Amino acid sequence: MLVGLQGSGKTTTAGKLANLIRKQGKKPLLVACDVYRPAAIKQLQVVGAQLNIPVFANENSKDVVHIAKQAMNTAISKLNDVIILDTAGRLHIDEELMNELKNLKSSVRPHEILLVVDAMTGQDAVNVATAFNENLGIDGIVLTKLDGDTRGGAALSVKKVTGRPIKFAATGEKLNDIEEFHPERMASRILGMGDVLSIIEKAEESFDLEEAEKLEKKLRKSEFDLDDYLAQLRQVKKMGSFSSILKMIPGMSAIKDLKVDDKEFVKIEAIICSMTKEERRNPKILNAGRRLRIAKGSGTSVQQINKFMTSFEMTQKMMKKMKDGKSMKKMMNSLNSGDLKNFKF
Repeated sequence: MLVGLQGSGKTTTAGKLANLIRKQGKKPLLVACDVYRPAAIKQLQVVGAQLNIPVFANENSKDVVHIAKQAMNTAISKLNDVIILDTAGRLHIDEELMNELKNLKSSVRPHEILLVVDAMTGQDAVNVATAFNENLGIDGIVLTKLDGDTRGGAALSVKKVTGRPIKFAATGEKLNDIEEFHPERMASRILGMGDVLSIIEKAEESFDLEEAEKLEKKLRKSEFDLDDYLAQLRQVKKMGSFSSILKMIPGMSAIKDLKVDDKEFVKIEAIICSMTKEERRNPKILNAGRRLRIAKGSGTSVQQINKFMTSFEMTQKMMKKMKDGKSMKKMMNSLNSGDLKNFKF
C-alpha cells in the first residue's frame, strides 16, 4: 500500500515498483484507489499499459475499501501474487485523508505500507513522514526525484525521525528508474565519490551477453561499424539517462562544467537510422549527396552529420587501441583519480 501527499509521485512509483517486482519473477496487479484526483485512474492505466502490467479499477465506485477487496478477489482468480495499492493523496495532511487510509489498512491488512516522499522537498519531508508514521505506522519509505540537485539530506532526516528504513529510491522519470536503496551507496554519492556498484548492476540488467560477445569478436577484428554503435547506444539507454549514469562514476562530480544532453543521443539515433545498411557498414562512402539526404531524413543538418561522423571515427580509433587492454587500463586509472579531463586515447 503506497501512501503520501499529492504530487510526491505515488502513481508513477506504483508502476516502477510493479516493474521491479516482475523482474523478480512475481505477477503484480496495480490497483487504482485514488478516486478523487482527476485522471488518477487513467494515469495508472496508462502506466500499466506501458509496462504490460494489469490494472484493476472501478470507476463507478468511490468506496476504496470495496475497490481494494474486489482487487484482492481478482488477484486470486488471475493468479497475481503481489497487489500494489495506489492510494489518494492531498496537498496537505488532513483528518479525512488519514481516516480513509486507516480504514483501508484495517480492512485489507497490507503486508507493507510504503510512504512515498519527494526528496526535493527537503526538511518538509520530515513533517510528512512523522505524520504518516504516527497515524498509520509505515513500514518503509520510497524516495522519489533523487535525480535532481538534492544531495539526499531528506533521506537522512526521514530515516532518523521515523526509525523506518528507506527501501527504494526513484532516480529518474523512466519506468525502470528505481532501485533498492543502499545507505552506503547514497553516502558515496553525497560525498561525490560515485557509485560504481549501481552502474555494474544496471549494466548486468540492461546488457545482452550474447550481443556483448558478438561485439567483442568484431572489436578483435576491428570491424566496429555504425550498426554496432547504434546497438551499444540503445543498450546504454536502457540503464537510464546519461547524466544520471555519469553522476555514479567516481570523480565525475568534480567536473563542474560537464554537461550531457540526452536529446543529442536521440539525434544520433535518428541519423544512423536514416542511413542505408551499406552506409552503416561502410561509412567511408558517405559523400556530400548522401549526407544531405541523411540530414533531411533525420531532421538534422549536414554540419551535425559531419560532427557525428568525426566523433564516430574517433570512437573507431579508440576501439582499435582498446584491443590490447592498455587504453582501458589508462581510462580506469583516470576515472579513479577523477582526472578524466586530461585523459586521451
